Amino acid sequence: MALDATFWATIGLVIFLAIIAYLKVPGMLAAQLDQRAERVRGDLDEARRLREEAEGLRTEYAKRKAQAEKDAADLVAAAKREADQLVAEARAKSEDYVARRTALAEQKIGQAERDAVNEVRAAAVDIAVEAARKVLAAQADEQTNAAQFQSSVNEVRAKLN
Repeated sequence: MALDATFWATIGLVIFLAIIAYLKVPGMLAAQLDQRAERVRGDLDEARRLREEAEGLRTEYAKRKAQAEKDAADLVAAAKREADQLVAEARAKSEDYVARRTALAEQKIGQAERDAVNEVRAAAVDIAVEAARKVLAAQADEQTNAAQFQSSVNEVRAKLN
């Protein structure tokens, strides 16, 4: 058996492996790998928990968004109803105003008609009194004439009032 380089390389390898086994390097490597695996597992658990929390928040925000949209739609509908009501009230007030103004105008027209009729009657009475005075003056003497005229005027005034 020759002591060549292969033999010494094999002996060095065996000694190296014995030292590694004596120093418990494989156990240390296994422990480090186990620690790393445990850290990775913890990170995965944390990521899973954060994902579930994020999904819960997303669901909650989706519900809030839907509620906000519903509230906004309700506000728009309420504003529309209020605007329609205000328009209806304004229309009713304007119609009432027009009706009151029309009634007032009709009252003024009626009053003007009554005033005109009364003026015509008064003028007719004045003309009739004057005509009666002239007729009676032609038929009676002055003293009888004045007495009859005064009684006629008093009688006409009493009937008119």
